[in-house]
Amino acid sequence: MQPIILEDMGTEGIVFDVGMLTHYLKQVSDVRKARGQRYSLQLLLVLIILAKLAGENEPKGIADWLQLRRQQLVQAFQRQRGDVPSYNTIRRTLESVADGVELQTYLQRFLHESYGGMVSVLVTLDGKTMRGTIGCGQTQGVHLLAAYLPEEGVVLMQMVVENKENEITAAPKLLAVLDLKGRVVCGDAMFTQRTLSVQILAQGGDYIWFVKDNQPTLKADVAQFFEPPRNVPGWQAPAMPQDHATTTQAGHGRIEKRELTLIPDETGYLDWPGLAQVFKLERTVTQQTTQKKTQETVYGITSLTPGRVSAAQLLQWTQQYWGIENGLHYRRDVTLAEDATRITDNRRAETMAILNNFIIGLTSKLGFRNLAVAQRAFDARLTLALAAIT
Repeated sequence: MQPIILEDMGTEGIVFDVGMLTHYLKQVSDVRKARGQRYSLQLLLVLIILAKLAGENEPKGIADWLQLRRQQLVQAFQRQRGDVPSYNTIRRTLESVADGVELQTYLQRFLHESYGGMVSVLVTLDGKTMRGTIGCGQTQGVHLLAAYLPEEGVVLMQMVVENKENEITAAPKLLAVLDLKGRVVCGDAMFTQRTLSVQILAQGGDYIWFVKDNQPTLKADVAQFFEPPRNVPGWQAPAMPQDHATTTQAGHGRIEKRELTLIPDETGYLDWPGLAQVFKLERTVTQQTTQKKTQETVYGITSLTPGRVSAAQLLQWTQQYWGIENGLHYRRDVTLAEDATRITDNRRAETMAILNNFIIGLTSKLGFRNLAVAQRAFDARLTLALAAIT
């Protein structure tokens, strides 16, 4: 193929080498029957990714984008037959990826070896249903559980939660394929499970869990750490060492204040694997026009000792965890139209979600904060690059 290298997109040097991506995708297993193949799997995946980078989110739009650039793409990829994949070929390709973990692994290697990173500490667990896969009269669609690096905007790995499973049973499988050494896993209250805590510690990681009503005894015990000591005549309870941190943010017509108090469990009072500290997070939101206040208090636990995490760092990590809605979900649902895209095949849906994650990760690595702006930039640069080849 002719070299397609996109430059001058706000960063120095080469920013996206299509040939290098093709090299990584050559290693993805192709389980299709050899007879009748007109395109290699890596070429099909690269063409789909290029169309998605240019703003096409559905198989029909991807096929149209390729057809409108047929002459340039044929020359760029040195296609002797002079054709590009059709709509049906695009659909079948998305269904033919047999191993989603393998595809994600090679895409992540491309990102890591091309742009660095993948070393941030915090890993957040988060589930999402692809609403476009919910059929008429049905209540369930393809549900995915992702391990996400919020600081880098990159999904490390995601897995399909099977119909007879839930996120609690899927999480151990997802974490088992990740290198957790030196990393901190953060998840909502449903992941506050003993077995998952043990697994993370055994893999060399640490955890931050929120504690809610699904663990009523643990929640009550954690809350006691933050209650004022009982007044007993002639005896005074020793003061517990505490670390505090506060942040205040204004925007969208409101002021949000977060206060986190962190207390070590020095006596081992709480019976939980590896537990070192407990925390209370108080969130107060004030509407600037009406001055109406809403308050929320959340408790949590962590295996990180006082010497390894401060209240300020923990507060930052919890804010990053809650930022997954804008950092990942909004981009997938709105900009990439994941929920609006009607998909009836589960494997096709999983592959599309994997490619969506890759698009988000790539544009984040290149410094784009707005995915729609990134897609317009890629479309312009691809047009110029293809024109230069022809």
